[in-house]
Amino acid sequence: MKPAKPVAISDEYFMKEALKEAQTAYEKDEIPVGAVIVCKNRIIARAYNLTQTLNDVTAHAEMQAFTSAANFLGGKYLDDCTLYITLEPCVMCAGAAFWTQIPRIVYGAADENRGFQRIQSRILHPKTEVISGIMAKECSEILQQFFRKKRL
Repeated sequence: MKPAKPVAISDEYFMKEALKEAQTAYEKDEIPVGAVIVCKNRIIARAYNLTQTLNDVTAHAEMQAFTSAANFLGGKYLDDCTLYITLEPCVMCAGAAFWTQIPRIVYGAADENRGFQRIQSRILHPKTEVISGIMAKECSEILQQFFRKKRL
């Protein structure tokens, strides 16, 4: 009998996990952006924005996830990993992604104002594949709900 092939888990599955992190951020009155980093179909890092909690403008979900994943793997390069993030990374986070050499980034909602794709030059590592729009509606809704609540 042949051993069963490992089942690939979908991008939607992991984006739902990132959305759980965004919900945690929402509940802590942080901008609700969540991230998970996956290596070989296993979540090795979970994070959400901590800019308010840490009083640190660099404490974006991606940055927290990069640090956690690097610690888990024991090295700064995130080979064989995928970042799932509910909002398109900003320029700072895309620059950090370059240095991690992460081969794949999957994001939900586009960030029309601060997203890295608004810059004409290539900011990510040349080997990084970008997938956008995974569960974009759900990822946008939590952000819209958060900012509506703030305006009340």
